[in-house]
Amino acid sequence: MNRKLKSDELSRIDKLNFKKSKKMEVIVILDNIRSGNNVGSVFRTSDAFRIEAIYLCGITAQPPQRDIQKTALGATETVNWQYFKNALDAVKAARDKGYKIMSIEQTKNALMLDQFIPETEKKYAIVLGNEVRGVQQEVIDQCDGSIEIPQFGTKHSFNISVSAGIILWDLYIKTNPFK
Repeated sequence: MNRKLKSDELSRIDKLNFKKSKKMEVIVILDNIRSGNNVGSVFRTSDAFRIEAIYLCGITAQPPQRDIQKTALGATETVNWQYFKNALDAVKAARDKGYKIMSIEQTKNALMLDQFIPETEKKYAIVLGNEVRGVQQEVIDQCDGSIEIPQFGTKHSFNISVSAGIILWDLYIKTNPFK
């Protein structure tokens, strides 16, 4: 029988062990995200993939903002996060820690996600931009490259929380960080 598992059967780690656990060497940089719900969703997805940190920039809401808490379901207590006045400072901070910076954006020389092969032993920071304007050009200019998620419908972009999920899953699959 294909029965839905109960929460206590999922073998999830608790908050204390999460904090001490090995992390996927990824930082998510959120560049002026308007929606607290999107921010909360990124926290929840980041918890699921045990990423290193989230950098919140500019107008991006910070915990304990209500909409973040509603969608994060406690992930703001497990995922490390830091606020930066602007995304350029966040990019510099990630680069100073040895991260390769990739914007998730449609640019002239963007690499399609299915063609993206993460370099072995590299740490990555991904920049996700505003729901309407995307990643700021001045931030793209400071990135090591851009990754585009292929799309085939009439819309020009995914919701940023969906993009975060797609990119983090792809990085997880391609790097196998918890082997």
